[in-house]
Amino acid sequence: MFKRVIAILIARNREFYRDRAGLSWNILMPIMMIVAFAFIFQGDQKDVLKVGVIAPSGDLALVASPFLDLEHVTFVAFSAPESAIIKVERHQLDLLLDPNATPAYWVNVNSATGYVAERLLLAAYAPQTQGTPERKAVTGEALRYVDWVLPGVLAMNIMFSSLWGVGWVVVRYRKNGVLRRLKATPLRPWEFLSAQVVSRLAVVMGASLIVYVGAALLLDFPMRGSYLALGLVYVAGALCLISLGLIVAARLRTEEVADGLLNLISWPMLLLSGVWFSMEGTNALAQTFSQLLPVTHLVEAARAIMIDGAGVVEILPQIGLLLALAVCFLALATWMFRWE
Repeated sequence: MFKRVIAILIARNREFYRDRAGLSWNILMPIMMIVAFAFIFQGDQKDVLKVGVIAPSGDLALVASPFLDLEHVTFVAFSAPESAIIKVERHQLDLLLDPNATPAYWVNVNSATGYVAERLLLAAYAPQTQGTPERKAVTGEALRYVDWVLPGVLAMNIMFSSLWGVGWVVVRYRKNGVLRRLKATPLRPWEFLSAQVVSRLAVVMGASLIVYVGAALLLDFPMRGSYLALGLVYVAGALCLISLGLIVAARLRTEEVADGLLNLISWPMLLLSGVWFSMEGTNALAQTFSQLLPVTHLVEAARAIMIDGAGVVEILPQIGLLLALAVCFLALATWMFRWE
């Protein structure tokens, strides 16, 4: 059994490494994207105000504050101040307001937009004789966009390489008659699919490591957490997405149909998983749908490690979810798989 799996694994790896154009593209494209974002977004922060509000219910409509009546300010609800204060320190929020029993607000003294937000806040409370929030100053350097987007770019590269690396290739095998010939051998479907998973996982993680090292040489980005945790979450994410790609490849006969389905799967994850922009403050339905996408949990866990310094324990829920999805997807792909 293991000899058959290893034979398929070696053959698949040789096929990939001999395709030098595809190998180069998997490595160079994400590095070029990271460098491009670093160049495009190297300017000063925007003048749009983004204010966090402590709302235990999660509904800003239930919060009473004259500040919330201001227009042209984005208000984001937080259930607790701890995570929001970190965002103020990193200039991701211009100000944090807690309008509850003992009103208070947090502002970064190094933030220009934080100063403007504070002036507007005090002006909104000025007509009141009581209830002016207590000022709590924090400090911290701004988090660059390239630092924030890097975990998402790595996840995006894993997503595309995982989905197309097995979804498109297995369909091509079926179209060219390779699977029909393999059917005549003692090879079982689950052995063939397992070899595809292991092969693609090795390729994806190897390419991702090269991309990470290349980005580290070009950019000074933060890595505050555990490398072990980062490796585990990307392995779990790759397994999940590879297994999802195998579902697409289980029965399709043409690459054109496979391309269409893979695009249908990947684009919602690309747009709604927080790869390019934060989902905070977006439509509630979009945020709910985002939590159903595996890439969302991959990106959130990677950012928690690289930016917030999370360890293995903190991101165990995301790892567990991604691995559970991988098992379910692989079982479904094995059940659906047809040689012809």
